[in-house]
Amino acid sequence: MAAADPPDTRRALDEAAVARIVRRLAGAAEPPWLHREVARRLSERLGIVRRQPKTVLQWPGWLGAGAEPLRACYPKAKLTAVEPAPLRAHRWWQRAPLADDAPWPQADLLWSNMALHAVRDPAALLKRWRQGLQADGFLMFSTLGPGSLAELRALYRELGFGAPAADLVDMHDLGDMLVQAGFADPVMDQEPLRLAWATPEAALAELRTLGGNAHPGRFAGLRTPRWRQRLLAALAGRRGADGRIGITFEIVYGHAFNAPPRAAVAARAEVALDDFRAMARAPRKPGA
Repeated sequence: MAAADPPDTRRALDEAAVARIVRRLAGAAEPPWLHREVARRLSERLGIVRRQPKTVLQWPGWLGAGAEPLRACYPKAKLTAVEPAPLRAHRWWQRAPLADDAPWPQADLLWSNMALHAVRDPAALLKRWRQGLQADGFLMFSTLGPGSLAELRALYRELGFGAPAADLVDMHDLGDMLVQAGFADPVMDQEPLRLAWATPEAALAELRTLGGNAHPGRFAGLRTPRWRQRLLAALAGRRGADGRIGITFEIVYGHAFNAPPRAAVAARAEVALDDFRAMARAPRKPGA
């Protein structure tokens, strides 16, 4: 019987749109606020790991906003950043020593903050992450879960605007992918973060600093000023009891170890007949 084809883990994601979004975000003076806040929260979870890594691989570096919290946690560790290919033309590219498609050094810790949701094939990337870890090294990452932008997704559906963002992967599916990639003891967790703004204009302005729409089925042309006014009015109508416009982000955290390979065990063992007779004649030890 022929072996079944492996499941297709690729997401519906416009990779060209992702590249444009990454280049735009990299042009800002600093990483997005949400990335920096989640990096702080992710670093607080490093306390559960007693091992002190000597080498840390950040994927990505600048947009992951991990340099400062990682240096605070591991002042003696060597930090190496891996940056996505769209940033090679950026003015600060020379500060990033590695591209994401270049050979990586093996590290004791691979840290990825707020980046996995921008990858079309997360299962394939998890396998590559494991290859970048030493035996018994560990992985810490954060990403957006499917509960993100719930209010905006509902509003878009009501208005017939299509999807405001690409679909996101559930944390339980990510946990399964970690196991399939060869990681051990995966731990998944999530928390909702609610951001709120006084005006719909402020909400849209900050949402743009956090990313963009990479759904392959998004509206293909340019939106009109009338469409924008309709969206602003709809957002204004979603004010909460505090008078502010709130949007939820589901932050998913993952942690796993790179289990060392186990020695292969033969399906059967062969013993010479004379050796078997000698074992049979040997006296049994007490308690054996």
